[in-house]
Amino acid sequence: MGHEINLTNFTVRCDLISETIDNKEIKDINIETKKYKDIRIERLNVKEDKSKVLNKKAGIYTTIFFNDITDYENRNDVITVVAKELYEILKRKALLGKKVLIVGLGNELSTPDSLGPKTVKNIIVTRHLFNMEEIEVEEGYSNVSAFSPGVYAATGIESFDIIKGIVDVTKPDYIIAIDALASSSIENVNKIIQITDSGIEPGSGIGNNRKELSAKLLSIPVIVIGVPTVVDAVTIVNDTISFLVKKISYNIMNIDNPKCKLINPKNHNYLNINYSLDSQERKKYLGLLGELKEHEIKELLSEVLTPIGYNFIVTPKEVDFLIDKLAIIISKSINNVLHDAINKNN
Repeated sequence: MGHEINLTNFTVRCDLISETIDNKEIKDINIETKKYKDIRIERLNVKEDKSKVLNKKAGIYTTIFFNDITDYENRNDVITVVAKELYEILKRKALLGKKVLIVGLGNELSTPDSLGPKTVKNIIVTRHLFNMEEIEVEEGYSNVSAFSPGVYAATGIESFDIIKGIVDVTKPDYIIAIDALASSSIENVNKIIQITDSGIEPGSGIGNNRKELSAKLLSIPVIVIGVPTVVDAVTIVNDTISFLVKKISYNIMNIDNPKCKLINPKNHNYLNINYSLDSQERKKYLGLLGELKEHEIKELLSEVLTPIGYNFIVTPKEVDFLIDKLAIIISKSINNVLHDAINKNN
């Protein structure tokens, strides 16, 4: 008798376009890929027809993959790439030199969700100078305002409503919003920066959907810069099973390799092997789970953990340090793009 699982009420969190594509079998997706040193950049233009399939808003998505931001030189490399990609998006939409409102979404009191507020603190704000008749702002600086709206649970006011009110009064030409995202892979946490002009639904990554920030609702372009800072327990368990399959595959492939016997098993790097278990081997080592596809395993785990409240949201132990570095990267990238005089003077 077949084993049937009702998965209709359980969805897998996925804020990143790169992970969405990995989790779906989609044809005719044209991804532009390039590299800068060890940093990989992927650019994808999601049209309306693919938007429904991907369950993502139509727009340009630029994903920047990196490994290390703890090193000063590596961090500067990431700043260079983020600034260049942000510049390209603003240039494409004819927004360079126009008035901008920077919005830091998230909760400053929750470390993995504090990326937006911490980034805003390092933004060079100039709007007040442009509003002073007795001051002539030097050429090469944009009209920039910035703030953090907080979170609904703390303010009692939707972020959208606060932002809409400020937009109506200050009348910026566009918005740049910074937010922490949720990842569907533990390998991507704090190692991806996504830039998109499609807007955002704050809190959607952890199932706490708020009113979206988008050009459709705010009547001005909304550029979003996001970093995945958390994963859920389902993702951790699912990825662990995937790593287990890779480890077993590695052992099978190297069972007679004398070099492997000289290396401590804890030091074996098995992530990049080409060999994979066939269906019989998966069933042998994983039992019933071995008969399921990867996305089916993840959905099953969600069915197990979500109803009992154990699908915890998890972040790495060094998140305090990483959030500070990421906030510096994003704020410096924004400042470099919006204030060309900074680059000329430094």
